[in-house]
Amino acid sequence: MISLRDKVSAEEWAVRVDLAACYRLLVRYGWEDLVFTHITVRVPGADDQFLINPYGLFFDEITASSLVKIDLQGKKLDDSPHGVNPAGFVIHSAIHAARHDARCVLHTHTVSGIAVSAQREGLLPISQHAMSVIPSLGYHDFEGIATRDDEKPRLVADLGDRTSLILRNHGLLTVGETIADAFIAMYYLEASCAIQVRAQSGGGELISVPKEIMETGYAEAERAQRRRGGAGAIVWPGLLRRLDRTDPSYRN
Repeated sequence: MISLRDKVSAEEWAVRVDLAACYRLLVRYGWEDLVFTHITVRVPGADDQFLINPYGLFFDEITASSLVKIDLQGKKLDDSPHGVNPAGFVIHSAIHAARHDARCVLHTHTVSGIAVSAQREGLLPISQHAMSVIPSLGYHDFEGIATRDDEKPRLVADLGDRTSLILRNHGLLTVGETIADAFIAMYYLEASCAIQVRAQSGGGELISVPKEIMETGYAEAERAQRRRGGAGAIVWPGLLRRLDRTDPSYRN
């Protein structure tokens, strides 16, 4: 019997492995919300084909071969025995269609992320982590559960050419040219939100990073990342090694 690994290109299989790893990492970092968020990635060499989680599997059950291939309408393109949640792809399809560079779209419903999304001032410049997020952060107002196509233009406009988006009263979203880049962007966005919520719980006056320092620090971080090939390229191999030490079944 021919395995899926033998049926797809080496490039697609490598992306499948990384995406399955990303789902497992969301569990490890406590970012999953049962089965109700998604990470999607564009299939190499196919602008209108994407990989998404099989609906109903928990993220620590997802493997490279269980991922489902879909089109921009969320319809299955392969003979996978697993179903998908087309309604959950509305946000992702809007961004993938508008941003060719957004090869990966990562969306979460974390407690800290939703807490900050419900605050009128949004993410505050009170930490070094936030300093690296805010210059490329947008906001999208809540319009109810995101199942309507008419919301897509407003969502795309609010993201613009940014990397991160706070969905008001809803959650967090990041994009990247690679799965690693989207994950690292979410790490810093989520950490910034968690730091803010903890700092606010102390009840004292918060100290904001001065604007000029924030802008200078972000520019320096960008230059350093360009020299090193991006934070994702540095950190991702280590994250995979960590997964492999505990449960390498995501590679199946």
